[in-house]
Amino acid sequence: MKKTSLIALIILLIAFPVSAQKKLTVVPGATKITWTGKKLGKEHVGTIGLKDGYITIEKNAITGGEFLVDMTTIKNTDLQDEKMNGMLVGHLKSDDFFGVEKYPVSKLVLTGGSRFVHGASTVKGILTIKNSSHPVEFTVKVSALGDIKTYSAVITVDRTLYDVKYGSGKFFTDLGDKAISDEFTLEISLVAKKS
Repeated sequence: MKKTSLIALIILLIAFPVSAQKKLTVVPGATKITWTGKKLGKEHVGTIGLKDGYITIEKNAITGGEFLVDMTTIKNTDLQDEKMNGMLVGHLKSDDFFGVEKYPVSKLVLTGGSRFVHGASTVKGILTIKNSSHPVEFTVKVSALGDIKTYSAVITVDRTLYDVKYGSGKFFTDLGDKAISDEFTLEISLVAKKS
C-alpha cells in the first residue's frame, strides 16, 4: 500500500512538477517611466506610461517578463511654455522620431538575470521600438514593502538602432548645435505585486 502511494506521488510530481517560479503583475498606475533626451547644452525630460506588464522570479533571480509601453502617452515635463511643450511632444510622436500613430506600443521582454545580491541584479532583455528589436542589459535594484516590490533601473537606448535618426550626427552633417544625442535614457520605477 505504501509502495503504491509512493509510486503514485512520483508519477504526480513528474506529470505536474512543483515550480518555485513566482509571477508578479505590474501596477501601471504606480509605475513611473521618465525619459531624458539631450542635445548640445540642453536636455528635455518627460514621462511615458506603462500599459501592462509582468515579471517572473525564481531562486531570487528575474527569469522573464514583458512590458508594454504606451507610446501615445509621451509627455514633456521641463518646458513651461504650453506652445513649445506641445510642439516638442508632437515632434516626438511624429515619424521623425517614434511614429506613434503607426507604432503605438513599444515592448521590453526580459530574458533573464543574475541572482539579486545586496538588492541588485544584472538583467538582459530585448527592446522593441518601431518594430526594430535589439538586446539591452541593465542593472535592476529591488526594494520591498510587504507583498509590493519596486524594481528600479536606468536603461540607456541608442535611438538610431530603432530607426530614430532625426538630428543624428551619424546620419546628417553640418548640424552644429542642432545635433541631438543618439542616446536617451529611461529611468524606471516599476511597482509589482503577486498575481
